[in-house]
Amino acid sequence: MKRLLPALLLLAGCQRGVTYDAIIRHGTVYDGSGAEPMSADVAIRGDVIAAIGDLSRDAGRLEIDASGLAVTPGFVNMLSQAQEALLVDGRAQSDVRQGVTLEIMGEGESMGPLNERMKKENAELQGDLKYPIDWTTLDEYLRHLENRGVSLNVASFVGAATIRRHELGFADRAPSSEELGRMKALVAQAMDDGALGVASALIYAPGFFASTDELIELCRPAAERGGIYVSHMRSEGNALLPAVDELIRISRGARIPAEIFHLKAAGEANWGKMDEVLARVEAARARGDKITANMYTYPAGATGLDASMPPWVQEGGLEAWRQRLSDPKVRERVRREMKTPTTTWENLYLAAGSTDRILLVGFKNPALKPYTGKTLTAVAASRGTSPEDTMMDLVIEDDSRVGTVYFLMSEDNIRKQVAVPWVSFGSDEEASAPEGVFTKWQQHPRAYGNFARLFAKYVRDERLLSVSEAVRKLTSLPAENLRLEKRGRLALGYYADVAVFDPAKVQDHATFDAPRQYATGMIHVFVNGVRVLADGEHTGATPGRVVRGAGRRPS
Repeated sequence: MKRLLPALLLLAGCQRGVTYDAIIRHGTVYDGSGAEPMSADVAIRGDVIAAIGDLSRDAGRLEIDASGLAVTPGFVNMLSQAQEALLVDGRAQSDVRQGVTLEIMGEGESMGPLNERMKKENAELQGDLKYPIDWTTLDEYLRHLENRGVSLNVASFVGAATIRRHELGFADRAPSSEELGRMKALVAQAMDDGALGVASALIYAPGFFASTDELIELCRPAAERGGIYVSHMRSEGNALLPAVDELIRISRGARIPAEIFHLKAAGEANWGKMDEVLARVEAARARGDKITANMYTYPAGATGLDASMPPWVQEGGLEAWRQRLSDPKVRERVRREMKTPTTTWENLYLAAGSTDRILLVGFKNPALKPYTGKTLTAVAASRGTSPEDTMMDLVIEDDSRVGTVYFLMSEDNIRKQVAVPWVSFGSDEEASAPEGVFTKWQQHPRAYGNFARLFAKYVRDERLLSVSEAVRKLTSLPAENLRLEKRGRLALGYYADVAVFDPAKVQDHATFDAPRQYATGMIHVFVNGVRVLADGEHTGATPGRVVRGAGRRPS
Protein backbone atom coordinates (compact mmCIF):
# COMPACT_ATOMS: atom_id res chain seq x y z
CA MET A 1 0.00 0.00 0.00
CA LYS A 2 1.28 3.45 -0.88
CA ARG A 3 2.04 5.87 1.90
CA LEU A 4 -0.06 8.96 2.47
CA LEU A 5 2.11 12.01 1.84
CA PRO A 6 2.96 13.81 5.12
CA ALA A 7 1.37 17.26 5.39
CA LEU A 8 4.74 18.92 5.97
CA LEU A 9 6.11 17.37 2.81
CA LEU A 10 3.09 18.54 0.86
CA LEU A 11 3.85 22.12 1.86
CA ALA A 12 7.26 21.89 0.19
CA GLY A 13 5.68 22.29 -3.23
CA CYS A 14 2.44 24.14 -2.60
CA GLN A 15 3.47 27.70 -3.27
CA ARG A 16 1.31 28.99 -6.09
CA GLY A 17 3.03 29.65 -9.37
CA VAL A 18 6.47 28.20 -8.61
CA THR A 19 8.44 27.28 -11.74
CA TYR A 20 11.04 24.52 -11.61
CA ASP A 21 13.52 23.26 -14.14
CA ALA A 22 11.71 19.94 -14.27
CA ILE A 23 8.72 18.27 -12.68
CA ILE A 24 8.21 14.51 -12.78
CA ARG A 25 4.47 14.13 -12.24
CA HIS A 26 2.13 11.43 -10.98
CA GLY A 27 4.86 8.86 -10.34
CA THR A 28 5.07 6.22 -7.65
CA VAL A 29 7.93 7.62 -5.58
CA TYR A 30 10.35 5.26 -3.84
CA ASP A 31 12.55 7.58 -1.80
CA GLY A 32 15.37 5.05 -1.29
CA SER A 33 14.74 4.47 2.41
CA GLY A 34 12.96 1.15 1.88
CA ALA A 35 9.64 2.60 3.04
CA GLU A 36 6.42 2.06 1.15
CA PRO A 37 6.10 4.19 -2.00
CA MET A 38 3.93 7.27 -2.25
CA SER A 39 2.11 9.03 -5.06
CA ALA A 40 3.82 12.37 -5.59
CA ASP A 41 5.39 14.82 -7.99
CA VAL A 42 9.14 15.45 -7.85
CA ALA A 43 10.58 18.83 -8.81
CA ILE A 44 14.17 19.60 -9.79
CA ARG A 45 15.83 23.00 -9.66
CA GLY A 46 19.42 23.17 -10.81
CA ASP A 47 21.16 20.06 -9.56
CA VAL A 48 18.97 19.28 -6.53
CA ILE A 49 15.57 17.95 -5.56
CA ALA A 50 13.60 21.13 -4.85
CA ALA A 51 10.15 19.78 -3.94
CA ILE A 52 8.25 16.54 -3.45
CA GLY A 53 4.49 16.49 -3.13
CA ASP A 54 1.36 17.73 -4.90
CA LEU A 55 2.83 20.24 -7.33
CA SER A 56 -0.31 20.63 -9.46
CA ARG A 57 -0.22 24.42 -9.01
CA ASP A 58 3.36 24.66 -10.20
CA ALA A 59 5.07 24.40 -13.55
CA GLY A 60 8.24 22.83 -14.89
CA ARG A 61 10.24 23.97 -17.87
CA LEU A 62 10.39 20.24 -18.53
CA GLU A 63 7.28 18.24 -17.64
CA ILE A 64 7.36 14.43 -17.48
CA ASP A 65 4.27 12.29 -16.94
CA ALA A 66 5.39 9.32 -14.83
CA SER A 67 1.93 7.80 -14.38
CA GLY A 68 2.33 4.08 -13.70
CA LEU A 69 6.10 4.42 -13.35
CA ALA A 70 8.51 4.16 -10.43
CA VAL A 71 10.47 7.30 -9.56
CA THR A 72 13.58 6.48 -7.55
CA PRO A 73 17.03 7.75 -6.70
CA GLY A 74 19.63 6.86 -9.31
CA PHE A 75 21.41 3.58 -8.69
CA VAL A 76 24.91 3.16 -7.26
CA ASN A 77 27.11 0.63 -9.05
CA MET A 78 29.14 -0.51 -6.03
CA LEU A 79 31.77 -2.24 -8.17
CA SER A 80 32.37 -0.72 -11.58
CA GLN A 81 35.27 -1.51 -13.90
CA ALA A 82 34.51 1.56 -16.04
CA GLN A 83 37.76 3.39 -15.28
CA GLU A 84 39.22 2.79 -18.75
CA ALA A 85 36.01 2.63 -20.80
CA LEU A 86 34.93 6.10 -19.64
CA LEU A 87 38.16 7.55 -21.04
CA VAL A 88 37.08 6.28 -24.46
CA ASP A 89 33.31 6.82 -24.24
CA GLY A 90 31.94 8.87 -21.38
CA ARG A 91 28.30 8.08 -22.10
CA ALA A 92 28.34 4.86 -20.03
CA GLN A 93 25.42 3.60 -22.08
CA SER A 94 25.09 0.08 -20.69
CA ASP A 95 24.77 1.43 -17.14
CA VAL A 96 22.80 4.63 -17.78
CA ARG A 97 20.14 2.56 -19.55
CA GLN A 98 19.74 0.58 -16.31
CA GLY A 99 19.40 3.64 -14.08
CA VAL A 100 22.95 3.83 -12.75
CA THR A 101 24.02 7.37 -11.86
CA LEU A 102 27.20 6.67 -9.85
CA GLU A 103 30.13 4.38 -10.71
CA ILE A 104 32.34 3.21 -7.83
CA MET A 105 35.75 2.18 -9.19
CA GLY A 106 39.08 0.88 -7.91
CA GLU A 107 39.00 -2.86 -7.16
CA GLY A 108 42.49 -3.52 -5.84
CA GLU A 109 44.08 -1.43 -8.60
CA SER A 110 43.14 2.24 -9.00
CA MET A 111 44.05 4.82 -11.65
CA GLY A 112 46.41 6.54 -9.23
CA PRO A 113 48.72 7.28 -7.57
CA LEU A 114 51.22 6.48 -10.31
CA ASN A 115 54.93 6.99 -10.81
CA GLU A 116 56.75 7.06 -14.15
CA ARG A 117 57.52 3.33 -14.04
CA MET A 118 53.86 2.52 -13.43
CA LYS A 119 52.73 4.83 -16.24
CA LYS A 120 54.99 2.97 -18.64
CA GLU A 121 53.80 -0.42 -17.40
CA ASN A 122 50.14 0.58 -17.59
CA ALA A 123 50.54 1.90 -21.14
CA GLU A 124 52.12 -1.39 -22.17
CA LEU A 125 49.25 -3.35 -20.61
CA GLN A 126 46.56 -1.53 -22.59
CA GLY A 127 44.52 -3.72 -24.89
CA ASP A 128 41.85 -2.56 -27.32
CA LEU A 129 41.14 0.52 -25.20
CA LYS A 130 43.91 3.02 -25.93
CA TYR A 131 44.37 6.30 -24.07
CA PRO A 132 47.20 8.58 -22.95
CA ILE A 133 48.02 8.53 -19.25
CA ASP A 134 48.01 12.26 -18.53
CA TRP A 135 47.73 12.11 -14.75
CA THR A 136 49.71 10.99 -11.70
CA THR A 137 47.41 11.14 -8.66
CA LEU A 138 43.98 9.57 -8.30
CA ASP A 139 42.51 13.07 -7.95
CA GLU A 140 44.08 14.12 -11.26
CA TYR A 141 42.55 11.09 -12.98
CA LEU A 142 39.09 11.82 -11.61
CA ARG A 143 39.31 15.49 -12.59
CA HIS A 144 40.54 14.45 -16.04
CA LEU A 145 37.49 12.22 -16.43
CA GLU A 146 35.11 14.95 -15.31
CA ASN A 147 36.73 17.49 -17.64
CA ARG A 148 36.45 15.13 -20.61
CA GLY A 149 32.75 14.69 -19.87
CA VAL A 150 30.93 11.72 -18.40
CA SER A 151 27.22 11.03 -18.27
CA LEU A 152 27.18 9.75 -14.71
CA ASN A 153 29.01 10.47 -11.48
CA VAL A 154 32.30 8.78 -10.65
CA ALA A 155 34.11 7.90 -7.44
CA SER A 156 37.01 5.63 -6.57
CA PHE A 157 38.82 3.74 -3.88
CA VAL A 158 42.59 3.81 -3.80
CA GLY A 159 43.91 0.35 -4.66
CA ALA A 160 46.09 -1.43 -2.12
CA ALA A 161 47.91 -3.14 -5.00
CA THR A 162 48.50 0.23 -6.67
CA ILE A 163 50.05 1.55 -3.46
CA ARG A 164 52.20 -1.59 -3.23
CA ARG A 165 53.30 -1.33 -6.87
CA HIS A 166 54.24 2.29 -6.32
CA GLU A 167 56.87 1.33 -3.72
CA LEU A 168 57.63 -2.39 -4.30
CA GLY A 169 56.68 -3.07 -7.90
CA PHE A 170 55.59 -6.72 -8.30
CA ALA A 171 58.01 -8.06 -5.68
CA ASP A 172 56.88 -10.78 -3.29
CA ARG A 173 58.25 -9.37 -0.06
CA ALA A 174 57.19 -7.29 2.90
CA PRO A 175 57.82 -3.55 2.79
CA SER A 176 60.48 -2.05 5.01
CA SER A 177 59.33 0.35 7.70
CA GLU A 178 60.37 3.26 5.47
CA GLU A 179 58.49 1.84 2.49
CA LEU A 180 55.41 1.17 4.60
CA GLY A 181 55.55 4.75 5.85
CA ARG A 182 55.56 6.04 2.27
CA MET A 183 52.72 3.68 1.37
CA LYS A 184 50.59 5.00 4.24
CA ALA A 185 51.38 8.57 3.18
CA LEU A 186 50.13 7.76 -0.33
CA VAL A 187 46.89 6.43 1.13
CA ALA A 188 46.52 9.56 3.25
CA GLN A 189 47.03 11.78 0.21
CA ALA A 190 44.50 9.83 -1.84
CA MET A 191 41.99 10.08 1.01
CA ASP A 192 42.59 13.82 1.30
CA ASP A 193 41.90 14.01 -2.43
CA GLY A 194 38.54 12.29 -1.93
CA ALA A 195 39.14 8.54 -2.27
CA LEU A 196 36.39 6.49 -0.62
CA GLY A 197 38.81 4.23 1.21
CA VAL A 198 41.21 1.37 0.50
CA ALA A 199 40.34 -1.54 -1.79
CA SER A 200 42.20 -4.82 -2.17
CA ALA A 201 42.04 -7.74 -4.58
CA LEU A 202 43.94 -10.48 -2.81
CA ILE A 203 43.85 -13.38 -5.28
CA TYR A 204 45.99 -11.48 -7.81
CA ALA A 205 49.66 -10.55 -7.83
CA PRO A 206 50.86 -8.21 -6.38
CA GLY A 207 47.88 -7.81 -4.03
CA PHE A 208 48.27 -11.46 -3.03
CA PHE A 209 51.73 -10.70 -1.61
CA ALA A 210 50.38 -8.31 1.06
CA SER A 211 50.07 -9.65 4.59
CA THR A 212 47.08 -9.03 6.82
CA ASP A 213 49.17 -6.71 9.00
CA GLU A 214 50.26 -4.68 5.96
CA LEU A 215 46.63 -4.21 4.97
CA ILE A 216 45.71 -3.13 8.51
CA GLU A 217 48.45 -0.50 8.40
CA LEU A 218 47.31 0.79 4.98
CA CYS A 219 43.77 1.09 6.29
CA ARG A 220 44.69 3.19 9.32
CA PRO A 221 45.04 6.54 7.48
CA ALA A 222 41.82 5.75 5.60
CA ALA A 223 40.00 5.07 8.86
CA GLU A 224 41.24 8.36 10.31
CA ARG A 225 39.66 10.16 7.35
CA GLY A 226 36.28 8.44 7.40
CA GLY A 227 36.96 5.87 4.68
CA ILE A 228 36.12 2.19 4.42
CA TYR A 229 37.98 -0.98 3.45
CA VAL A 230 36.57 -3.14 0.66
CA SER A 231 38.05 -6.38 -0.62
CA HIS A 232 38.02 -9.06 -3.25
CA MET A 233 38.95 -11.42 -0.47
CA ARG A 234 41.93 -13.75 -0.41
CA SER A 235 39.60 -16.60 -1.27
CA GLU A 236 36.02 -17.01 -2.43
CA GLY A 237 36.41 -20.79 -2.65
CA ASN A 238 38.42 -23.37 -0.74
CA ALA A 239 39.63 -20.87 1.90
CA LEU A 240 36.45 -18.76 1.90
CA LEU A 241 35.79 -18.85 5.64
CA PRO A 242 39.36 -17.89 6.68
CA ALA A 243 39.16 -15.08 4.11
CA VAL A 244 36.01 -13.71 5.76
CA ASP A 245 37.78 -13.91 9.11
CA GLU A 246 40.72 -11.97 7.66
CA LEU A 247 38.43 -9.19 6.40
CA ILE A 248 36.83 -8.90 9.83
CA ARG A 249 40.28 -8.88 11.47
CA ILE A 250 41.40 -6.03 9.18
CA SER A 251 38.23 -4.11 9.98
CA ARG A 252 38.80 -4.45 13.72
CA GLY A 253 42.56 -3.91 13.57
CA ALA A 254 42.24 -0.63 11.66
CA ARG A 255 38.88 0.32 13.23
CA ILE A 256 37.39 0.76 9.79
CA PRO A 257 34.10 -0.37 8.21
CA ALA A 258 34.65 -3.19 5.71
CA GLU A 259 32.80 -4.52 2.69
CA ILE A 260 33.12 -7.76 0.72
CA PHE A 261 33.38 -7.28 -3.04
CA HIS A 262 31.13 -9.53 -5.17
CA LEU A 263 30.08 -11.90 -2.39
CA LYS A 264 30.10 -15.50 -3.58
CA ALA A 265 30.99 -19.11 -2.80
CA ALA A 266 33.02 -20.20 -5.84
CA GLY A 267 33.18 -23.83 -6.90
CA GLU A 268 30.52 -26.47 -6.29
CA ALA A 269 32.48 -27.97 -3.38
CA ASN A 270 32.17 -24.60 -1.62
CA TRP A 271 28.54 -23.74 -2.29
CA GLY A 272 27.48 -25.08 1.08
CA LYS A 273 29.70 -22.55 2.88
CA MET A 274 27.47 -19.56 2.13
CA ASP A 275 25.27 -20.05 5.19
CA GLU A 276 28.34 -19.96 7.42
CA VAL A 277 29.68 -16.86 5.61
CA LEU A 278 26.42 -15.03 6.27
CA ALA A 279 26.40 -16.26 9.87
CA ARG A 280 29.94 -14.98 10.50
CA VAL A 281 29.14 -11.58 9.08
CA GLU A 282 25.90 -11.40 11.06
CA ALA A 283 27.80 -12.30 14.23
CA ALA A 284 30.37 -9.58 13.54
CA ARG A 285 27.63 -7.05 12.90
CA ALA A 286 25.92 -8.06 16.14
CA ARG A 287 29.21 -7.27 17.96
CA GLY A 288 29.17 -3.80 16.43
CA ASP A 289 31.49 -4.38 13.46
CA LYS A 290 30.39 -2.52 10.34
CA ILE A 291 30.59 -5.31 7.75
CA THR A 292 28.63 -5.25 4.49
CA ALA A 293 28.89 -6.80 1.03
CA ASN A 294 27.93 -6.36 -2.60
CA MET A 295 27.21 -8.86 -5.37
CA TYR A 296 26.26 -9.30 -9.01
CA THR A 297 23.26 -11.30 -10.17
CA TYR A 298 24.91 -14.00 -12.32
CA PRO A 299 26.38 -17.48 -11.68
CA ALA A 300 29.65 -16.73 -13.52
CA GLY A 301 32.52 -14.38 -12.79
CA ALA A 302 34.89 -12.71 -15.25
CA THR A 303 38.59 -12.14 -14.75
CA GLY A 304 41.72 -13.52 -16.46
CA LEU A 305 43.84 -16.63 -16.79
CA ASP A 306 46.02 -15.27 -13.98
CA ALA A 307 43.30 -16.57 -11.66
CA SER A 308 44.10 -20.10 -12.83
CA MET A 309 47.84 -19.99 -12.16
CA PRO A 310 49.82 -19.74 -8.90
CA PRO A 311 50.83 -16.22 -7.87
CA TRP A 312 54.53 -17.11 -7.54
CA VAL A 313 54.80 -17.52 -11.31
CA GLN A 314 53.45 -13.98 -11.76
CA GLU A 315 55.92 -12.23 -9.45
CA GLY A 316 57.65 -9.39 -11.28
CA GLY A 317 54.74 -8.55 -13.59
CA LEU A 318 53.42 -9.73 -16.93
CA GLU A 319 56.71 -9.97 -18.83
CA ALA A 320 58.38 -11.96 -16.04
CA TRP A 321 55.32 -14.23 -15.95
CA ARG A 322 55.50 -14.84 -19.71
CA GLN A 323 59.21 -15.56 -19.58
CA ARG A 324 58.76 -18.10 -16.79
CA LEU A 325 56.02 -19.84 -18.75
CA SER A 326 58.52 -20.33 -21.58
CA ASP A 327 60.75 -22.44 -19.31
CA PRO A 328 59.87 -26.18 -19.55
CA LYS A 329 60.70 -26.81 -15.87
CA VAL A 330 58.52 -23.94 -14.73
CA ARG A 331 55.70 -25.09 -17.01
CA GLU A 332 55.79 -28.53 -15.49
CA ARG A 333 55.47 -27.11 -11.98
CA VAL A 334 52.68 -24.72 -13.02
CA ARG A 335 50.87 -27.53 -14.81
CA ARG A 336 51.05 -29.72 -11.71
CA GLU A 337 49.86 -26.97 -9.37
CA MET A 338 47.00 -25.99 -11.65
CA LYS A 339 45.66 -29.55 -11.38
CA THR A 340 46.15 -29.85 -7.59
CA PRO A 341 43.47 -28.64 -5.15
CA THR A 342 44.82 -26.15 -2.62
CA THR A 343 43.86 -23.56 -0.04
CA THR A 344 47.02 -21.47 -0.50
CA TRP A 345 45.92 -19.67 -3.67
CA GLU A 346 42.70 -19.22 -5.63
CA ASN A 347 42.52 -21.66 -8.55
CA LEU A 348 39.51 -20.82 -10.71
CA TYR A 349 40.54 -23.46 -13.28
CA LEU A 350 39.64 -26.19 -10.78
CA ALA A 351 36.78 -24.20 -9.21
CA ALA A 352 34.94 -24.08 -12.55
CA GLY A 353 34.81 -27.87 -12.47
CA SER A 354 35.11 -28.34 -16.23
CA THR A 355 36.86 -26.73 -19.17
CA ASP A 356 33.39 -26.40 -20.74
CA ARG A 357 32.62 -23.91 -17.97
CA ILE A 358 35.49 -21.59 -18.90
CA LEU A 359 34.97 -19.07 -21.74
CA LEU A 360 37.81 -17.11 -23.33
CA VAL A 361 36.42 -13.66 -24.07
CA GLY A 362 39.18 -11.06 -24.41
CA PHE A 363 42.39 -11.05 -26.48
CA LYS A 364 44.86 -8.34 -27.52
CA ASN A 365 46.49 -10.29 -30.35
CA PRO A 366 44.42 -10.08 -33.56
CA ALA A 367 45.51 -13.60 -34.46
CA LEU A 368 43.83 -14.94 -31.33
CA LYS A 369 40.57 -13.00 -31.56
CA PRO A 370 38.82 -15.85 -33.46
CA TYR A 371 38.87 -17.71 -30.13
CA THR A 372 36.67 -15.03 -28.54
CA GLY A 373 33.59 -16.56 -26.91
CA LYS A 374 34.82 -20.15 -27.23
CA THR A 375 35.21 -22.58 -24.36
CA LEU A 376 38.61 -23.67 -23.16
CA THR A 377 37.61 -27.17 -24.25
CA ALA A 378 37.10 -26.04 -27.84
CA VAL A 379 40.24 -23.90 -27.99
CA ALA A 380 42.46 -26.63 -26.53
CA ALA A 381 41.03 -29.16 -28.96
CA SER A 382 41.59 -26.89 -31.96
CA ARG A 383 45.21 -26.34 -30.90
CA GLY A 384 45.87 -29.96 -30.01
CA THR A 385 47.24 -29.11 -26.56
CA SER A 386 46.14 -29.81 -22.99
CA PRO A 387 43.96 -27.19 -21.29
CA GLU A 388 46.83 -26.26 -18.96
CA ASP A 389 49.31 -25.81 -21.80
CA THR A 390 46.72 -23.95 -23.85
CA MET A 391 46.26 -21.39 -21.07
CA MET A 392 50.00 -20.91 -20.61
CA ASP A 393 50.54 -20.58 -24.37
CA LEU A 394 47.72 -18.03 -24.70
CA VAL A 395 49.21 -15.79 -22.00
CA ILE A 396 52.54 -15.87 -23.85
CA GLU A 397 51.06 -15.30 -27.29
CA ASP A 398 48.57 -12.63 -26.29
CA ASP A 399 50.93 -10.69 -24.01
CA SER A 400 48.02 -10.35 -21.58
CA ARG A 401 46.17 -12.13 -18.81
CA VAL A 402 43.44 -13.04 -21.40
CA GLY A 403 39.87 -12.14 -20.48
CA THR A 404 38.07 -15.19 -19.08
CA VAL A 405 34.58 -16.06 -17.82
CA TYR A 406 34.36 -18.81 -15.20
CA PHE A 407 31.05 -20.45 -14.23
CA LEU A 408 31.47 -20.84 -10.48
CA MET A 409 28.36 -20.04 -8.45
CA SER A 410 25.09 -21.59 -7.35
CA GLU A 411 21.80 -19.99 -8.36
CA ASP A 412 20.43 -20.99 -4.96
CA ASN A 413 23.14 -18.94 -3.25
CA ILE A 414 22.44 -15.97 -5.51
CA ARG A 415 18.80 -16.06 -4.43
CA LYS A 416 19.85 -16.29 -0.80
CA GLN A 417 22.27 -13.36 -1.06
CA VAL A 418 19.88 -11.10 -2.98
CA ALA A 419 17.54 -10.95 0.02
CA VAL A 420 20.22 -10.16 2.64
CA PRO A 421 19.54 -6.61 3.94
CA TRP A 422 23.23 -5.54 4.05
CA VAL A 423 24.08 -6.65 0.51
CA SER A 424 24.16 -4.04 -2.30
CA PHE A 425 24.94 -4.56 -5.99
CA GLY A 426 27.77 -3.95 -8.43
CA SER A 427 28.29 -5.07 -12.02
CA ASP A 428 32.06 -5.70 -11.76
CA GLU A 429 32.14 -4.64 -15.43
CA GLU A 430 32.83 -1.78 -17.77
CA ALA A 431 30.12 0.65 -18.85
CA SER A 432 30.11 0.43 -22.63
CA ALA A 433 28.04 0.34 -25.81
CA PRO A 434 27.47 -2.32 -28.50
CA GLU A 435 29.49 -0.35 -31.03
CA GLY A 436 32.99 0.72 -31.99
CA VAL A 437 35.93 -0.52 -29.98
CA PHE A 438 33.68 -2.28 -27.47
CA THR A 439 32.79 -4.94 -30.05
CA LYS A 440 36.39 -6.20 -30.16
CA TRP A 441 35.91 -8.47 -27.15
CA GLN A 442 33.01 -10.28 -25.52
CA GLN A 443 31.84 -8.84 -22.23
CA HIS A 444 30.08 -10.61 -19.41
CA PRO A 445 26.31 -9.94 -19.67
CA ARG A 446 26.39 -8.26 -16.26
CA ALA A 447 27.69 -5.15 -18.04
CA TYR A 448 24.33 -4.74 -19.77
CA GLY A 449 21.92 -6.46 -17.39
CA ASN A 450 23.05 -6.64 -13.76
CA PHE A 451 20.61 -4.07 -12.34
CA ALA A 452 17.70 -4.74 -14.68
CA ARG A 453 18.04 -8.45 -13.89
CA LEU A 454 17.60 -7.71 -10.18
CA PHE A 455 14.16 -6.20 -10.84
CA ALA A 456 13.09 -8.58 -13.61
CA LYS A 457 14.16 -11.90 -12.15
CA TYR A 458 14.49 -11.53 -8.39
CA VAL A 459 11.87 -8.85 -7.65
CA ARG A 460 9.15 -9.34 -10.26
CA ASP A 461 9.46 -13.01 -11.23
CA GLU A 462 10.73 -14.68 -8.07
CA ARG A 463 9.44 -12.14 -5.51
CA LEU A 464 12.49 -12.47 -3.27
CA LEU A 465 12.28 -8.82 -2.29
CA SER A 466 10.00 -5.85 -2.87
CA VAL A 467 10.60 -2.98 -5.26
CA SER A 468 11.09 -0.73 -2.22
CA GLU A 469 13.77 -2.98 -0.76
CA ALA A 470 15.54 -3.45 -4.09
CA VAL A 471 15.64 0.32 -4.55
CA ARG A 472 17.04 0.77 -1.03
CA LYS A 473 19.80 -1.76 -1.72
CA LEU A 474 20.72 0.12 -4.92
CA THR A 475 20.60 3.63 -3.45
CA SER A 476 20.66 4.61 0.22
CA LEU A 477 22.39 1.44 1.42
CA PRO A 478 25.57 1.92 -0.66
CA ALA A 479 25.45 5.71 -0.22
CA GLU A 480 25.31 5.34 3.56
CA ASN A 481 28.02 2.64 3.60
CA LEU A 482 30.27 4.96 1.58
CA ARG A 483 29.31 8.00 3.72
CA LEU A 484 28.31 10.02 0.67
CA GLU A 485 26.75 13.41 1.16
CA LYS A 486 23.28 14.06 -0.29
CA ARG A 487 23.27 10.99 -2.54
CA GLY A 488 21.11 7.88 -2.52
CA ARG A 489 17.76 9.39 -1.53
CA LEU A 490 14.94 11.40 -3.02
CA ALA A 491 14.86 14.14 -0.40
CA LEU A 492 14.82 17.90 -0.40
CA GLY A 493 18.26 19.33 -1.06
CA TYR A 494 19.71 16.03 -2.25
CA TYR A 495 21.38 15.90 -5.64
CA ALA A 496 18.90 15.22 -8.43
CA ASP A 497 20.09 11.77 -9.49
CA VAL A 498 16.78 10.21 -10.50
CA ALA A 499 15.62 7.08 -12.32
CA VAL A 500 12.14 6.66 -13.83
CA PHE A 501 11.19 3.15 -14.96
CA ASP A 502 8.44 0.58 -15.25
CA PRO A 503 8.92 -2.22 -12.70
CA ALA A 504 6.44 -4.36 -14.65
CA LYS A 505 8.47 -4.14 -17.86
CA VAL A 506 12.10 -3.59 -16.90
CA GLN A 507 14.06 -6.44 -18.43
CA ASP A 508 17.61 -7.59 -19.04
CA HIS A 509 18.35 -9.10 -22.46
CA ALA A 510 22.10 -9.75 -22.36
CA THR A 511 23.18 -13.40 -22.36
CA PHE A 512 26.55 -15.13 -22.24
CA ASP A 513 26.19 -15.93 -25.95
CA ALA A 514 24.99 -12.43 -26.89
CA PRO A 515 25.98 -10.05 -24.08
CA ARG A 516 25.88 -6.70 -25.91
CA GLN A 517 22.14 -6.11 -25.59
CA TYR A 518 20.74 -3.13 -23.72
CA ALA A 519 18.25 -3.63 -20.92
CA THR A 520 14.79 -2.12 -21.47
CA GLY A 521 12.17 -0.55 -19.22
CA MET A 522 14.24 2.38 -17.96
CA ILE A 523 12.51 5.50 -19.32
CA HIS A 524 14.26 8.59 -17.92
CA VAL A 525 17.47 9.15 -15.97
CA PHE A 526 18.68 12.44 -14.48
CA VAL A 527 22.23 13.04 -13.24
CA ASN A 528 22.75 16.20 -11.17
CA GLY A 529 19.45 17.52 -12.54
CA VAL A 530 20.30 16.95 -16.21
CA ARG A 531 18.41 14.34 -18.23
CA VAL A 532 20.81 11.78 -19.72
CA LEU A 533 18.12 9.26 -20.72
CA ALA A 534 14.89 10.47 -22.32
CA ASP A 535 12.16 8.05 -23.37
CA GLY A 536 14.69 5.22 -23.23
CA GLU A 537 17.31 6.90 -25.41
CA HIS A 538 20.59 8.51 -24.37
CA THR A 539 20.56 12.30 -24.75
CA GLY A 540 24.34 12.61 -25.10
CA ALA A 541 24.52 14.85 -22.02
CA THR A 542 27.60 14.53 -19.80
CA PRO A 543 26.74 16.19 -16.45
CA GLY A 544 28.61 13.65 -14.33
CA ARG A 545 30.85 14.80 -11.49
CA VAL A 546 33.49 13.43 -9.19
CA VAL A 547 31.91 12.29 -5.94
CA ARG A 548 34.42 12.43 -3.12
CA GLY A 549 34.61 10.51 0.12
CA ALA A 550 34.48 11.69 3.68
CA GLY A 551 38.03 13.09 3.67
CA ARG A 552 38.97 16.63 2.71
CA ARG A 553 37.23 17.73 -0.47
CA PRO A 554 39.47 20.01 -2.54
CA SER A 555 37.84 23.07 -4.08
